[in-house]
Amino acid sequence: MKIDIDKLKKRLIYRSTYRGTREMDKLLGSFVQNSIEKLDSLQLYELEKFLSVDDDTLYKLYNNQIETIKNINKDLIQLYKLHKYKK
Repeated sequence: MKIDIDKLKKRLIYRSTYRGTREMDKLLGSFVQNSIEKLDSLQLYELEKFLSVDDDTLYKLYNNQIETIKNINKDLIQLYKLHKYKK
């Protein structure tokens, strides 16, 4: 079964912008919007796994309160940490 990459991207954008908390909707939404076209298909699947992590953990990761998340791609974590959210 072949997954349509455009449908995957749309799903990832949706999942990143409708998280449940406004702050994380904005932070993750801007991260995904800025990064999604730079990622290959394998990285997109890693992003999907990344977006399954709870908001509290992702917030702590972004603010350097934790260094990494087990079983999440290190390059993707680095890209997320380097993301500059503009209000």
